[in-house]
Amino acid sequence: MKYVLLTLALILNTGTANAAGDAEAGAKLFSKTCGGCHSVGEGARGGFGPELNGIIGRPAGTTADYQYSDAMKNSGVVWTRDKLAAYIEAPKKVVSGTRMIFWGISDPEKIDNILAYLETFQPK
Repeated sequence: MKYVLLTLALILNTGTANAAGDAEAGAKLFSKTCGGCHSVGEGARGGFGPELNGIIGRPAGTTADYQYSDAMKNSGVVWTRDKLAAYIEAPKKVVSGTRMIFWGISDPEKIDNILAYLETFQPK
C-alpha cells in the first residue's frame, strides 16, 4: 500500500500542474531573457521585437506596430502553445530566416514557465 500511495503522489506531482508552468517564475525569466526586446501588459508595444500580448492563437508577423522579416510574415505559423515552445527552444528551426537573434532555451520547465506567464496576457 505504501508503494501505491508513493506512486500516486509522484504521478499527481508531475501531472498537469507542472506541465502548465509557473507564471511567477516565467515573469522573472521573461524579464531576464525576453524583456530586452519584447513587452507585454498594458502599454506594450513593438520595439526590438514585437509586443506579445495575446500571442497564443495569433498568426505570426501580424501586429501592426512591428516591422517583421519576410520570413516571419510569410511563415504561415499560427502561435499555438506547442509552436511557441518549439520557437523558444530553437527559433530558426521553426521560422528559418527569422531576424530574431536568440540562441533558444533547452530547458522544458523554463519554456513552460515563460508560456504560463505569456498566457496571463491572453484576452479573457
